[in-house]
Amino acid sequence: MKSPSRNTRLNQWIQECATLCLPDSVYWCDGSADEYNRLMQQMVASGAAIPIKQRPNSFLFRSDPSDVARVEDRTYISTASQIEAGPTNNWIDPAELKKTMTGFYKGCMRGRTMYVIPFSMGPVGSPLAKIGIEITDSPYVVCNMHVMTRVGTRVLDVLGPDGEFIPCLHSIGAPLEKGQKDVLWPCAPIEQKYISHFPEENLIWSYGSGYGGNALLGKKCLALRIASAAARREGWMAEHMLILRLTNPEGRSFHIAAAFPSACGKTNLAMINPTIPGWKAECIGDDISWMKIGPDGRLYAINPESGFFGVAPGTSYDSNPAAMDTLKQNVIFTNCALADSGDIWWEGFDGPPPGHAIDWKGKDWTPASKVDAAHPNARFTAPARQCPVISPDWEKLDGVPIDIFIFGGRRASVVPLVHEAYNWDHGVFMGSTAASETTAANIGAVGNLRRDPFAMKPFCGYNMGDYFQHWFDMGDKLAARAPRIFYVNWFRKSPEGKWLWPGYSENSRVLKWMCERVSGKAEGRQTPIGILPKDGELDLKGLSIPAQDLAELMKVDAAAWKAELPDIDQHFKQFGGRLPARLGAQLKALKERLG
Repeated sequence: MKSPSRNTRLNQWIQECATLCLPDSVYWCDGSADEYNRLMQQMVASGAAIPIKQRPNSFLFRSDPSDVARVEDRTYISTASQIEAGPTNNWIDPAELKKTMTGFYKGCMRGRTMYVIPFSMGPVGSPLAKIGIEITDSPYVVCNMHVMTRVGTRVLDVLGPDGEFIPCLHSIGAPLEKGQKDVLWPCAPIEQKYISHFPEENLIWSYGSGYGGNALLGKKCLALRIASAAARREGWMAEHMLILRLTNPEGRSFHIAAAFPSACGKTNLAMINPTIPGWKAECIGDDISWMKIGPDGRLYAINPESGFFGVAPGTSYDSNPAAMDTLKQNVIFTNCALADSGDIWWEGFDGPPPGHAIDWKGKDWTPASKVDAAHPNARFTAPARQCPVISPDWEKLDGVPIDIFIFGGRRASVVPLVHEAYNWDHGVFMGSTAASETTAANIGAVGNLRRDPFAMKPFCGYNMGDYFQHWFDMGDKLAARAPRIFYVNWFRKSPEGKWLWPGYSENSRVLKWMCERVSGKAEGRQTPIGILPKDGELDLKGLSIPAQDLAELMKVDAAAWKAELPDIDQHFKQFGGRLPARLGAQLKALKERLG
């Protein structure tokens, strides 16, 4: 197929990849609905995609059981020196890594089509947007990229003959010999999976996995790992944050950017339906925020994605009605169960479980089965424009001004429901020490405490000590116009193990207090860890919470916090001389406040 691009560098790169990977044909994606429908029908014909009878233009895929999540131990940041990648990233020397992967790429697309996907992260033409070109041999990846990014010829028009783009090379790593029958989910064995980033070259190479962020290279690979390194060089921010607009009854809008590790309620918060009369919420993004300082000195954010790639289990009309309404049509489901009714299903879905279903491995399932019907990390890919609470400004080219940053995690104890940083440096300290109990979204033992600074540990494309310094540098530039910083924990439990806070839509009560702090309407009370709501400041009208539960939610136990200090100390030590002195000063100040 003749190249529709006039970009010499791009055309040369495509030719190099075709010569290396040896596909049967090369196809340039135009981003049209016809293209999406044609590829999906091909996958239905092969048995890889199963139409969902109850949801128009929606399809279910089942991945290979070895290919169900991000593979953090096979994800690399490859820089000239190891110190630039830092202690939180896996590092391999670029020359060595490229040699290994080039060996795998040789002939890897035999028997398959090489798809060229021109895509824009951010609205096409936005001053905050970046262009990527993904090469892949997976039609599943093409269809997901259609939903998650802006794909098509308009991107090539903006790129022009000499524009900059980020090359993203992906292969599932499963060449087909003549006459060989394909499998429903082709991928390479785990030891051959590589998700590799070369931030100094703005380059991404991925091999062996067809799943999620391992294969949809616009998502975590470009939008966070490569973008975070570019943002540091260029003086902006690429963060693992939802973006939410909250409007009070007087009509004042507040824009909130919030960072939580996976499966800590991020999508639910992004689509919150406030329970407080007169307050309105609109979603701008559920996962990633790119932010630049505007002409007025404030920080402006865009959502670089155009879709939601959400965790399905636990999503319901109880937990997230807006997400459920988003999933009525035009959705790609991966590793969910298929009920006999012809609809998808997962644990936590509304209503009683089906009497019989086909589970995510394609096996019979009933409520008596000892295994989950859906994989705990089962996903939906859905267009953001379908969300009933999407903001009319979600594709605003210049972005929206951020008033509030929120950090948080899943903690059964120690951390109160909400507290505010005393100042920017204190807020950076809170973000840098963020911790969460692990879930199924990341591989490893469930329930361990994992320090996940700024919810960026798996996604920061350079040394995290330098990343902390970049936050300080941005705060210095923003000065008095910097957003206020808060920390939340929706997951605190009583000593008996009972949830203390109802969560979901009721989290709007906590957001209201934050907005009142920003607008000078709430005084707060000082504690050793930050500013908490004063008695009566948290709007609890219509909510029945026993006084002892509220006291436990707001408790700042100095002894418990003192017990955290050695772990924070160890966490900081790993960054050695790259740890900003300002973080050491904040740790010292916390120790003094705790007495």
